[in-house]
Amino acid sequence: MADYLKPIPVPSPVSQPYWEGCRRHVLLAQQCRTCDHRWMYPSRVCHAPDCHALDDYDWVPLSGKGEVYTFSVHHQAPSVEWAEDVPYVFGVVRLEEGMFLSTNVVGIDPADVHIGMPVEVVFDDVSDEIAIPRFRPVA
Repeated sequence: MADYLKPIPVPSPVSQPYWEGCRRHVLLAQQCRTCDHRWMYPSRVCHAPDCHALDDYDWVPLSGKGEVYTFSVHHQAPSVEWAEDVPYVFGVVRLEEGMFLSTNVVGIDPADVHIGMPVEVVFDDVSDEIAIPRFRPVA
């Protein structure tokens, strides 16, 4: 962990429970107490089109499973910190629960990633406080 040189997320008061879940290797989303809608990314407001309840939610665990919705393979590092990672896959995963999560797809040759590929969450412990969710192919 001491060698992690990339930017590390800084939790806000709203996102702190999400990052605490990730630290425990549990993927969490918010669920509205008013309408039961679930959403990603952390926000004080329900994302349901007809609700928009403010500060009326619980944090609920997700399955951590989904499928690759879209992706791109990056062959050029955006900065020196990513140089040893190229090529790497940046993708959007559609979770079983219906939400979308921007992430990296890991544990597979980038040439073998495809839309619709089943994936599951893994956590990259980048510091004592932060674990970043990434997705790998389902074994």
